[in-house]
Amino acid sequence: MAVEFLGFLPILLAVGLAVVQLGIAAYTVQQAGTAARAAARTATADDPEASPESAGQAAISGWLADGARISVSGGTEAHATATIEIPSIIPGVDFGDARRSATMRRPESADPPAPGDE
Repeated sequence: MAVEFLGFLPILLAVGLAVVQLGIAAYTVQQAGTAARAAARTATADDPEASPESAGQAAISGWLADGARISVSGGTEAHATATIEIPSIIPGVDFGDARRSATMRRPESADPPAPGDE
């Protein structure tokens, strides 16, 4: 009985590691989407002091923020792309990057309409 268990143990460990790695990858993709939306939202704000890249970094978990790259381009719409390296629990294996984008329209005017201008 013990010999059968020892033969099956590596398979159980491999399946367990695969499930944990899949969870980490899914969480990283979700965090990339959060960072992209936060950066795009900040880019559409009228605050010239606010940095969209910093807002995107602040919106995600600290252990993922170190490897995050966020780029923002603009025009009439703010387009932000967040790229985060997927951490690996398996030594020597690279799972690539998680990349998500978000686009938000810039408001035409931040000033409220004057009375009678409606």
